[in-house]
Amino acid sequence: MALDSLKDLYLDQAEDIFSACKQSEAATRELASAANDSDLKKALEAGVDGIEDGMKTLTEIIRSHGGDPKGEFCKGMEGLVKEARAHGIEEEISDPHVRDAMIITQYQRMTHYAIAGYGCLLAFADRLGLKDDAEKLRKALEATRHGDKTMTELATGGINKAAA
Repeated sequence: MALDSLKDLYLDQAEDIFSACKQSEAATRELASAANDSDLKKALEAGVDGIEDGMKTLTEIIRSHGGDPKGEFCKGMEGLVKEARAHGIEEEISDPHVRDAMIITQYQRMTHYAIAGYGCLLAFADRLGLKDDAEKLRKALEATRHGDKTMTELATGGINKAAA
């Protein structure tokens, strides 16, 4: 599709973030399975739920504008997921606390990508006067930020100390 307007860009990027969420959902499930700390496992499982909620929101938005949620493949998230698997799961790490610290690192990298994507979509929706979309995106952005904050709290609250 040619991107001839902000609305075209909005739909294109919504499809891209949907793809990013789909990829990060699978990786987050794997990271949760590899986590040692029970609070980290719970937070990652909550992250999966949040990603699924975001995908539902994006599906509604994309379809309401005549798009296809599976219309794009996000190469940016593909790289982040590859890194998350390589370092958070496959890397030879003998200390489970160090692995947990690495899992948080990789999860937050994926989360920061989603925060940037949702933030751009929200700005586009606001500019286009799409009030309902903007409200849905604001909620998705806040939920994603909350997940990131939870990971920071887990890291600084004890996981990094145990890894040291």
